[in-house]
Amino acid sequence: MFIKIGKEDKEKIIEEIKYFFNEERNEQIGDIASETFLEFCIEKLGPYFYNAGVQDSIKLIHNRNTQTDDDLHSLKRSL
Repeated sequence: MFIKIGKEDKEKIIEEIKYFFNEERNEQIGDIASETFLEFCIEKLGPYFYNAGVQDSIKLIHNRNTQTDDDLHSLKRSL
């Protein structure tokens, strides 16, 4: 697994997966199938979410740097 999920959080996620399959697909799946599905999602989808988070961080830092640059230019005095 690429990311480390705490035991309590993992148990909650597994319960959510089981609930989803039951409610949305009318399928009963157990803990092992739920954990396998979770690991699949982390492996296959995780990189997309990770990259989206990195891209959001790049935008945030760029905006903050632009604001800082504007703030510094506003401190200049007329000559």
